[in-house]
Amino acid sequence: GYPRGLIRYTTENALEGKPSRLLRPRVLIYSAILAAISMALVVSVLLRVPLKLDIVRDRTSLYRETNEGMIENVYTLKIMNMDNDSHRYVLSAEGIEGLVFDAEAADIAVDAGQTRDVVVRLVADPDRLTQRSTKVVFALRAADDRKMAVREDARFLGPLPIGR
Repeated sequence: GYPRGLIRYTTENALEGKPSRLLRPRVLIYSAILAAISMALVVSVLLRVPLKLDIVRDRTSLYRETNEGMIENVYTLKIMNMDNDSHRYVLSAEGIEGLVFDAEAADIAVDAGQTRDVVVRLVADPDRLTQRSTKVVFALRAADDRKMAVREDARFLGPLPIGR
């Protein structure tokens, strides 16, 4: 026997017959925040590079001195192709003057959605090292797509320079 509409979602102004406002400042602010978050998500998905490079230093030795007196560091690079197409990648390193880059292959083929491990050796002249740990940068780019490229930092370890 209760009247219809006794329990409902409404405002006190609507119950009293006064006009209610839907566009209050709080609703406008929340809508603007939601729109900004949605736009940031769309932009980040559109600008995403479907390529990832992880660098793992060889942990068995910090560095190795070659027969020629050079300093060698060994890294394992994990290349992840998150694209729908297979690509050939070109790998390089920089950061120390005269750095010699030695990889298994000149160019690396990775199928779509696959991961490939590549062992890389960097060799540097100890006279070019100014500190025990020097920053080097690995650059990986697709041979067929200039926009598909990543750069990752790593550390090149060597002996303490003489006189420092």
